[in-house]
Amino acid sequence: MPTALDNAIEIIRLRQSVRTYDPARPVGKKERDRLEACMQENRAGPLGHTVRFKLLDLGEVSREELRQLGTYGVIRGASLYLLGAAPDREGAMEDLGFCLERILLEATALGLGSCWLAGTFRRASFARQMGLTEGELLPAISPLGYAAPRQRLMEKLMQRGARCRQRKPWRELFFTADGRTPLSPEEADSYRDALEAVRLGPSAFNCQPWRLVKDRDGQFHLFLQENRLFNRALGKVRVQNLDMGIAMCHFALVIRQQDITGRWKRKAGEREYPGWSYIASWQASC
Repeated sequence: MPTALDNAIEIIRLRQSVRTYDPARPVGKKERDRLEACMQENRAGPLGHTVRFKLLDLGEVSREELRQLGTYGVIRGASLYLLGAAPDREGAMEDLGFCLERILLEATALGLGSCWLAGTFRRASFARQMGLTEGELLPAISPLGYAAPRQRLMEKLMQRGARCRQRKPWRELFFTADGRTPLSPEEADSYRDALEAVRLGPSAFNCQPWRLVKDRDGQFHLFLQENRLFNRALGKVRVQNLDMGIAMCHFALVIRQQDITGRWKRKAGEREYPGWSYIASWQASC
């Protein structure tokens, strides 16, 4: 059975949001066991926070509780959900985004569909199922299952409205040290595929808020081009910071296949650029 680590860039290219699931094809025990193992292996985020996950099977929920759960009509036919909890601390959104995306890529490798949900589910009801502790948030969940043979009209309209399959070109996302001059794929050198994996990542409303700068020493620094009104609409849950964790996950998974070791690390006093907020830097191992 393939894993997301076998060929990360291809799994990243393959994954797409699924909103309509086939209720006649439940997720099997072998796939659930793999997901559970992946959930346990991916609890520590790169910025130092521990996150946790739960698989919620709606078939095991009482009728009364089931009535309280919902995704406002966005998801249809799913009976299995992955819930992700994170501490209410700076950098925890990125860590949850990193770890949750790693699990969803594993689901893709297993042939399962998924869909990031941060603002289109009944948070309080799912939070009760998660059993949040004091100081925890439930920033995001995802349905898991096999895609239905046909998409609903609503799903097609949502994808079209969000331009889900469109991605910004390199020149709008990756830059040289001055933060203005676009970085070409040739200049990215051995990091080319890792940057392409970032470019292909999913993001809330397809805003693609990640910006990467390659400095004069060849290091990469990740920044958030934030839409403050949008990013802060859910209070403490910052959906664009989740997106940054997704970008960090894609970069790390692909660069690992280039035989380049390293890690994401937040550095004090890192250079700022107008309109961008510093998130982290990729520190390659010597």
